[in-house]
Amino acid sequence: DEIPTVVGIFSAFGLVFSVSLFAWICCQRKSSKSNKTPPYKFVHVLKGVDIYPENLNSKKKFGADDKSEAKNKSAMPKNSLHLDLEKRDLNGNFPKTTTKMEGSPDLENSSPKHFVERKKDSVSPDSLKSIASLSSEEKQEKLGTLFFSLEYNFEKKAFVVNIKEARGLPAMDEQSMTSDPYIKMTILPEKKHKVKTRVLRKTLDPAFDETFTFYGIPYSQIQDLTLHFMVLSFDRFSRDDVIGEVLIPLAGIELSEGRLLMDREIIKRNVRKSSGRGELLVSLCYQSTTNTLTVVVLKARHLPKSDVSGLSDPYVKVNLYHAKKRISKKKTHVKKCTPNAVFNELFVFDIPCEGLDDISIEFLVLDSDRGSRNEVIGQLTLGSSAEGTGGEHWKEICEYPRRQIAKWHMLCDG
Repeated sequence: DEIPTVVGIFSAFGLVFSVSLFAWICCQRKSSKSNKTPPYKFVHVLKGVDIYPENLNSKKKFGADDKSEAKNKSAMPKNSLHLDLEKRDLNGNFPKTTTKMEGSPDLENSSPKHFVERKKDSVSPDSLKSIASLSSEEKQEKLGTLFFSLEYNFEKKAFVVNIKEARGLPAMDEQSMTSDPYIKMTILPEKKHKVKTRVLRKTLDPAFDETFTFYGIPYSQIQDLTLHFMVLSFDRFSRDDVIGEVLIPLAGIELSEGRLLMDREIIKRNVRKSSGRGELLVSLCYQSTTNTLTVVVLKARHLPKSDVSGLSDPYVKVNLYHAKKRISKKKTHVKKCTPNAVFNELFVFDIPCEGLDDISIEFLVLDSDRGSRNEVIGQLTLGSSAEGTGGEHWKEICEYPRRQIAKWHMLCDG
């Protein structure tokens, strides 16, 4: 009788020890996981609130009254998301309560010397030359001022950009005499990081206060980068209106001493149109027996610089028209950062009528941009009514069916 009793006691102690060990291991893993920096390319902070996905929980509180807010303020975790919607104004914006800059929670543990705020009103000589080279017409047209800050966290190897606000924007809506502004930011020249703020409705002085933290950028590379801010006004029914842009070369800007508060005048967007739009090589073949048109987009060359990065990401959109009505469309893959793209992509279109008399085909070469609508680099139209090489090429296709005929064509403005 004593042996089963002893075995039972030892079993009970073993079970308690195993459960305790398992619970301790789980707690250790949870604590180490919470201290680990998430592997994101950048962290977006909205009005000082870090919006890492793991910081969002089901206990988010919206529209709390003042009493309950004061009661729960001490109990709320530091990184939890808490937005009091009752404090918004008529435009849905939060009123500014302090001029003190708020940074990312991850940056608060860094050395104090990295957070000495200072204001800088000038940048590199190249930037000053670009500002001085503005035409008198652009100087007279006031497009507002953009306020932002830059800093570098050496401990996290993170580059931090805080878009604070914009003032004095022009009204893009003539009826309401206001705008719905937002800002797109791109880090050039590689265009790897493209971010944008939220849209603020019906305001000419938007207060964004949004922070973007980019990890994995060595401090030695900061001098080679350029920040491009594009200020736009949202339009629900058509393409968003471009208000202007701000270009900040980081060469000569010292971030080792702390945060820089900066402001720049918004200037008119430089579209950088050129006399030559480049060339496109296409091959077409009309099969009269099957009543199909085979189109091969082969190459593009000498494409212009379509944006401030210096290189475009071209692709070709092919539209088939019957009696000036589009009946089919295709597009190629995007070729990254090149003025001379090789596509070699084939498309087959079914022709709804006998012959090619009422048929025309349009080629649009566009620059791919994930942050906004794609810009047209150049355009080419082939058809019986087309002028120049487009009309000649189309005539050869009609005269020699079942023969693949390729030609280079100059692109025109889209």
